[in-house]
Amino acid sequence: MPRAKRVKSESGIYHIILRGINQQVIFEAEEDYEKFIETILKYKAVSGYKVFAYCLMSNHIHLIIKAEKEEIDQIMKRIAGSYVYWYNWKYYRKGHLFQDRFKSEPIEDEKYLLTAIRYIHQNPLKAEIVNRIDEYKYSSYNEYVRDGIELIDKEFIYGMINKEGFIVYNNEKNDDKCLDSEDFVFRMSDEDAKKIIKKIVGCENTTELQLFNQKDRDKFIKKLKCKGLSIRQISRLTGVSKGIVEKI
Repeated sequence: MPRAKRVKSESGIYHIILRGINQQVIFEAEEDYEKFIETILKYKAVSGYKVFAYCLMSNHIHLIIKAEKEEIDQIMKRIAGSYVYWYNWKYYRKGHLFQDRFKSEPIEDEKYLLTAIRYIHQNPLKAEIVNRIDEYKYSSYNEYVRDGIELIDKEFIYGMINKEGFIVYNNEKNDDKCLDSEDFVFRMSDEDAKKIIKKIVGCENTTELQLFNQKDRDKFIKKLKCKGLSIRQISRLTGVSKGIVEKI
């Protein structure tokens, strides 16, 4: 069956998701996150695009890019291809890292552009990896509000909303619905899963869940399942047997 043709953006602005093949982790270490950001910055000069937002999660990536000099497919081919080449060299591996082609949606108006930026910046918050969006190192939020690398073309956004308004807007609670990795079978990294376990259970060590009484243990395991942790992951990280986790 042929793939659906990508919807072209009249504004040139796209919200993009790139995910790991078979939902695998694509950032193993801090250096990997930093390398991907460097790669986006490197190809801005080559491909002539603007970047309005990004968030690098453990097994998928959100970007908002405005294509100008080159088409979006060529831009993403450059970025993804360069990172995969480096990643495979670093980890002594071969083959694909990203699953199929990237997913995209066109952004045609200012209101939805601001919504999509907020949605991306709140990804780690809604996944309960952090308590505040400024705590997450690998999104563009902190570049908007602090001095840092000049990857983001924030002047365009600040032409729509001032800095103070941007901060308030991005921290507002909301029910934004945008292009998301929810369409994918999501596999969370153990590092992110541990953070969620510790936050929900209120423990210093994830294996402490074994010490809870059955009623409380089962209540927390149900919550962890709802947050997207797999049965095997819960069992492996907490020490509670797989059979028990399956039955809850």
